[in-house]
Amino acid sequence: MIQIITDSHSGITQKEAKKMGIEVLPMPFMIDGRCYEEDVTLSRESFFQKLKEGAKVSTSQPSPDVVGKLWSRVLKHYDQIVYIPISSGLSSSCSTAAALAQQKPYRGRVFVVDNGRVSTPQRRSVMDAIELKEKGCSAAQIQKILERARQDMTIYVTVEDLQYLKRGGRISASAAAIGSALNIKPVLQFDTGMIHSFQKCRGFHKARKLMIDAMRSDLEGKFLDWSRRGAVYLLAASSASLEVTESWLHQIREAFPGMDVLCDNLSLGVSCHIGPGGLGIGCSCRPEIRL
Repeated sequence: MIQIITDSHSGITQKEAKKMGIEVLPMPFMIDGRCYEEDVTLSRESFFQKLKEGAKVSTSQPSPDVVGKLWSRVLKHYDQIVYIPISSGLSSSCSTAAALAQQKPYRGRVFVVDNGRVSTPQRRSVMDAIELKEKGCSAAQIQKILERARQDMTIYVTVEDLQYLKRGGRISASAAAIGSALNIKPVLQFDTGMIHSFQKCRGFHKARKLMIDAMRSDLEGKFLDWSRRGAVYLLAASSASLEVTESWLHQIREAFPGMDVLCDNLSLGVSCHIGPGGLGIGCSCRPEIRL
């Protein structure tokens, strides 16, 4: 038997994990010098409240001992594990897990997937892994299939408040001040495991339209073959209010009629850097089974 494990950077809560029949390793966050575990000792509401209050918030990674204890517990009931952590391009926790998986008693039993995902695309990878397991794929095959589809995704994210990018060191204080004064909203792109600047817009409305246009261009270009086969999952993400999220989801559905949209909360690991009010759109292609 195979068990699927991911980390909370996927945005999958402990409650959702039980319904899905998987395990989620809670990620640690340092807030004003104190360590919290996502969705265990740190709720989403408390996280954003602390951000708004100006607390010093940073992501961390679980120790190899914590990861190993989870794996060992699961391996008492399962033959193998497929572990899907945050992208190695964003955190060293992935490479740490990969090294741990080569040690006894995990070698040949734990398969760590590094396919460059975080937040909603990472959740989609977990769903893909579950489907592949149900189709009879082995743990090693699931790892290979998911990693082969590494580049078959993208996501665009825009932020409402530049101060959070400044806090995380992604933009300078002067750039944040000028951008805020001119109502500049950056659009960031996440693909192949890294986040980089895509374009800047004057105003949140234009940033939303830019992301829609960029997504349409990708579906008609880079992901055209998958689109024609109906093998593209459209993704939406938000760290904004429920009202803004619903408005964003409505805008996406109007732009892409007939396509199902998986809408999810932006993971706290991403929200830590972009703050509340962020919106995202992306896609992930259904991985092909070529064994």
